[in-house]
Amino acid sequence: MSDANQASGGTVVALAGRRIDAPGADPPRFPPERVPAVRQRLVDMLAAEQAAVLVCSAACGADLVALEAAERLGLRRRIVLPFAAERFRTTSVTDRPGDWGPLFDRMIAAAGEAGDLVVLDSGEGDDAAYAAANEAIIREAQGLARAAAGGPSSRLHAVIVWEATAREGNDATGEFQELARKAGFEERIVLTR
Repeated sequence: MSDANQASGGTVVALAGRRIDAPGADPPRFPPERVPAVRQRLVDMLAAEQAAVLVCSAACGADLVALEAAERLGLRRRIVLPFAAERFRTTSVTDRPGDWGPLFDRMIAAAGEAGDLVVLDSGEGDDAAYAAANEAIIREAQGLARAAAGGPSSRLHAVIVWEATAREGNDATGEFQELARKAGFEERIVLTR
């Protein structure tokens, strides 16, 4: 189905958020036991906003939970990875508690088959690669909204899934929020606590 048919009249959602906490995380940002509640909040929010498309990465935590919620609702899912899927799976999916690997594999396969997998693989270091992925998520969402009916007829929302407190130093989620604000996206927060 074309981009226009998939997004016309609906909301295009760009999303970023916290990964599942590593064991002993202090302070906790997204404890594993909060996954069911966050998943339900995402299902409710995506339905209420009449989302047509979700654009995000596929890390364990916010990304994969949102992709699963979008799948449940039958939404189009475009995935942006900062580098090759194999490397991303090792560094951002299976390195935390939980059985995230099979969900990642399924989502990546489905996005690839649908032509909705974007792999940047710029060769940059992790921080720069993740920043580039955030920028690409914003651009991809804007492009999908523009493609709908030949103009900006779709609404653009940025969903930030976190505890609402930026970390000191480098915080990819906080940086995504700032990018989305500068791009004029309507903001929605889904709390992980």
